[in-house]
Amino acid sequence: MTDSIRLVKRVADAVPCSRREAEQYIEGGWVTVDGAVVEEAGYRVSPQQEILLSPDAVLTAVEPVTILFHKPAGMDLDAALQSITPDNLYAEDRSGIRFLKKHTVDLKPTDALETYASGLVVFTQDWHIARKLIDDAATIEQEYIAEVSGDLIPDGLALLNHGLSFNRRPLPPIKVSWQNETRLRFALKAGQRGQIAHMCEMVGLTLISLKRIRIARIPMAGLPSGQWRYLKGYERF
Repeated sequence: MTDSIRLVKRVADAVPCSRREAEQYIEGGWVTVDGAVVEEAGYRVSPQQEILLSPDAVLTAVEPVTILFHKPAGMDLDAALQSITPDNLYAEDRSGIRFLKKHTVDLKPTDALETYASGLVVFTQDWHIARKLIDDAATIEQEYIAEVSGDLIPDGLALLNHGLSFNRRPLPPIKVSWQNETRLRFALKAGQRGQIAHMCEMVGLTLISLKRIRIARIPMAGLPSGQWRYLKGYERF
């Protein structure tokens, strides 16, 4: 672009403000170029292009976000991360957070839900939440609904609650109950990939589908498959 300059310089000259303040305005989604929001401070503009700062603009750093995503069965975590776009934002998101491109940078999954499973996945930029859900995973209860087929062996439900092993190690007590004739509810801590499928097999059942519906105190609730929302400010895991 002939005679172009970086957007951050145009904003700093136009407001006027410091370069750092101009960067904050741009990264906060408060600046438009010819009517379109641009969030990259290094974006190059020509002298003829119209640069506007929103009248609602505030000079605050972009806070780290945490995102709750309803992963469809068969989707891996890389594809799930690529699905964090404005088009897939839950229409009833009540966080009050405006979507910014920066919210998709350095998002970290807090655990690896099996590809064949569906349900709640957490991505976060907040190290406090990452530490709680990753480093303290052994203390975090997760809830799953497992659809199964087959005939439960005698005392099978009792064995699911306590008495089975996985990877040659005894499993700690787990809360397992029937939700209906074909669905079991599992509430467990420090669950491992493939553990629920293995447990079902050990008691004569075949796992047909698996859905995670809760992590700690956060339920998936009515979040539709393939959509996401922001963790609200008052919500705690």
